[in-house]
Amino acid sequence: MAPDMSATPRRSTTGLRKFLDPEQQRDWIEGKAELIDAEERVESLEQRFKYVARFEKLLRRPQAQDLLQILGAYGQTCIPIPRKTERYYWSVSCLPSTNDKPLVRVNASWMELFTLLPDGEDLRARIILHVSDFTTDGSPEPDHLDEAFIEQCVERPEDVSHFLWKDDTFGIKVRSAASIRKFLAHPRALRAIRNFNQTHMNRGRNAYQASHCYSVADHMLGD
Repeated sequence: MAPDMSATPRRSTTGLRKFLDPEQQRDWIEGKAELIDAEERVESLEQRFKYVARFEKLLRRPQAQDLLQILGAYGQTCIPIPRKTERYYWSVSCLPSTNDKPLVRVNASWMELFTLLPDGEDLRARIILHVSDFTTDGSPEPDHLDEAFIEQCVERPEDVSHFLWKDDTFGIKVRSAASIRKFLAHPRALRAIRNFNQTHMNRGRNAYQASHCYSVADHMLGD
């Protein structure tokens, strides 16, 4: 007797898998695919107005122009289909109330992805990544980190440092707007950023939807 397939539980599709198949995701990471994004954004006016005052305060910071330019590059190169996934699969917070006093923070699922903080009148960034994307042998072993390569991704070796987190996760700290731009534009570093971001966007809905600032996101999406 043939099994009743209708009784077999189906695994629900989560994260980016709702929009992109594995091949599309791999090709995007490698820079081999131009993904088709939504033309219109799904927006909550209540959510937009909630953070207008914070955004106006951000614009008065001396780092505002560099920050918005860097976010524009990040939003359009480091997040897959950003319009279609905005707020529900990634979000950006404006002047979030945390101890390190960041200017903006990008999150997906339960994970911080990218944070910009003040460094005098300049900027510094914290970028969370897979250790295995920066080791000499592709392993998750911190002892195998390719320090020389990491230094090549910025303007000056002293502009970059890193800290270990857990498992295959670590953070890279980059000082100065110029070095942050260079890091985001470096092909291998960009591939690593895409890989980490996609990993966490695939884990399901974003836990930080309530702190999403549409005014900051406008600049990330080129609106």
